[in-house]
Amino acid sequence: MDEIFKQQVYEVARLIPKGRVSTYGAIAKAVGYPNHSRHVGKAMGGCPEDVPAHRVISSSGTLSVPEFQIKLEAEGIVIENFRIKNFKKLFWDPLNEI
Repeated sequence: MDEIFKQQVYEVARLIPKGRVSTYGAIAKAVGYPNHSRHVGKAMGGCPEDVPAHRVISSSGTLSVPEFQIKLEAEGIVIENFRIKNFKKLFWDPLNEI
């Protein structure tokens, strides 16, 4: 995977505010690769500690990594059955927010 792509993904992910979530697909679009959400997921798998990977979820509002539930709940996000409650309200779209 291209190092520049990964760094761009990490920069966008760092901008996601506490208490909000974004998706792999939204980040892929924001860095100019709209059909590469899986690549974003792979990049997030090995991201630096300062990247809030727990705030990046699937487009269905479901947690891809169950262990992230604790971190999200600590930020005030309600999760039921590994799904973000009020996902559409909490969704942070980098194309509209940056």
